[in-house]
Amino acid sequence: MNNTLLLDEQPVRFNNAYIIGISFISALGGYLFGFDFAVISGALPFLRTEFALNAWWEGFLTGSLALGCIAGCIIAGSLADRYGRRPGLMLAAAIFALSSLGMAFSVSLSMFVVMRFAAGIGVGMASMLSPMYIAEISPASIRGRNVAINQLTIVIGILITNLVNYSLSDNGSEAWRWMFGLGTIPALFFLVGVIWLPESPRWLVKAGKDAQAQKVLGKIGSEGFVSGTLSDIEASLQGVKKQPFAAVFNKSVRPAVLLGITLAVFQQLCGINVVFNYTSTIFESVGADLDRQLFETVSIGVVNLIFTLVAMWQVDKLGRRPLMLFGSLGLSVLYVVLSFALQFQASAALVSLFVLLAIATYATSLAPVTWVLISEIFPNKIRGMASSVAIVSLWSAYFILVFTFPILAEKLGTYGPFYLYACICLLGFLFVKSKVKETKGQTLEELESTMVTH
Repeated sequence: MNNTLLLDEQPVRFNNAYIIGISFISALGGYLFGFDFAVISGALPFLRTEFALNAWWEGFLTGSLALGCIAGCIIAGSLADRYGRRPGLMLAAAIFALSSLGMAFSVSLSMFVVMRFAAGIGVGMASMLSPMYIAEISPASIRGRNVAINQLTIVIGILITNLVNYSLSDNGSEAWRWMFGLGTIPALFFLVGVIWLPESPRWLVKAGKDAQAQKVLGKIGSEGFVSGTLSDIEASLQGVKKQPFAAVFNKSVRPAVLLGITLAVFQQLCGINVVFNYTSTIFESVGADLDRQLFETVSIGVVNLIFTLVAMWQVDKLGRRPLMLFGSLGLSVLYVVLSFALQFQASAALVSLFVLLAIATYATSLAPVTWVLISEIFPNKIRGMASSVAIVSLWSAYFILVFTFPILAEKLGTYGPFYLYACICLLGFLFVKSKVKETKGQTLEELESTMVTH
């Protein structure tokens, strides 16, 4: 079904079915992200026994994915600007498939950590390239919703992985091998799907392939959309030569880059991924057995999915800024309450209530909107490199978060770190209120003129 929009008083039609189709295929990279992100939560109780993990090794094993993601983002940034978005997505899928098998057949802790690092390379590449690709092929009026599709596939990946983990939990001490090995299946689906994708029209114009870009844009929208978009892209790239990496920190683009880095770091240090990755640890601290711990991972996945759909519905209506403000302040309050519940050994049911409220708040706000903003705010000429810098910062913050939690929990009690996360969320609220501008409804080229200084 086509959608019609008036731009400059001329009707512009969009091929919504095609746009959503290629967005979903690209967003399968998010599914891989969700899989590797969630699988560790169900597998940790088995891995602790298998590899005799202490708090330090538990944190490092969990965080090794993030170290691989950092490497993956660096690789993807260079690939995306030199060869296009599509080849990078294909490589990410292949790496993920091979590393999933590697983790499943690991015979030592060192081998497992190396394979999880390799999986992180694939996840890091996809986490950068999927939302970037979707932003570049989406009309401005639906870009927020479409980029949020990537977050939707992440949470679907989390939910399905948690369900699989729960179903495998009674299959003996080797169940964790199946948990990781099954990741090969979605990776292969992703690889096949990416073969069908067109290249990003914005990258094609940048590479001097205007005719191919025009053909891709013609599948997305009508003639008015094609001519207008090509004109905007060419104007934004006029006189621009190949950019060195140092251009990311040029004074004219520095505000946008610093904003992207800060938002990326905040999305992780807000603390919610501790809940995703250490669900078993949190509920074990209030006396829940293994079955209840794994059941809670499924509950988290269901709530995460429902409220991600709410975010997709609202991100192009309410806008990015109101959702970010709601999420940061809401998490700050909920963490304080959750800390009290954990500290005074409340029932698992009450802890579950506050955990799920925190997940719902995050899924409606910081989770999808941060990715939307990162995909929007950088100029065309440095988008690949700047996105790489922002997402490297994100994964660095994720590593710090998940590495330190077991150590902090051992020293302070499971409740202790949540007081820290509450303070970080309050600071994040103040930052968003003072620094983040609304971006909904504007083309990438329009945003470029407002996000850079001259």
